[in-house]
Amino acid sequence: MADLAKAKQLLESQLAELKARLEHIEADLAEPMDSDSGERAVQMEDDESLEGQAAVIESRITATQRALLRVENGSYGECMQCGKDIPQGRLDARPESVLCVTCKAAG
Repeated sequence: MADLAKAKQLLESQLAELKARLEHIEADLAEPMDSDSGERAVQMEDDESLEGQAAVIESRITATQRALLRVENGSYGECMQCGKDIPQGRLDARPESVLCVTCKAAG
């Protein structure tokens, strides 16, 4: 079973980092476009990339928040599919994991 205090600390740290990264991206996206049409085209491409990154980060924020809820309700570290314990190594690598390695591989 997972060390809940350690998991909570790790998840809170991960959440803070993700939120900071998202804020940075949102600040970049809020910058006004250059008046030069060539530069504006490059900026639009960059913005598309940043928007994609923001979507990924938002998804990870949601997963991390859900993991923190599982810590609070005592279900953290249990596979949501089969109910077995998620190996500590998997939780160390992906603390927001909801599936054990077997269930994740089964897809």
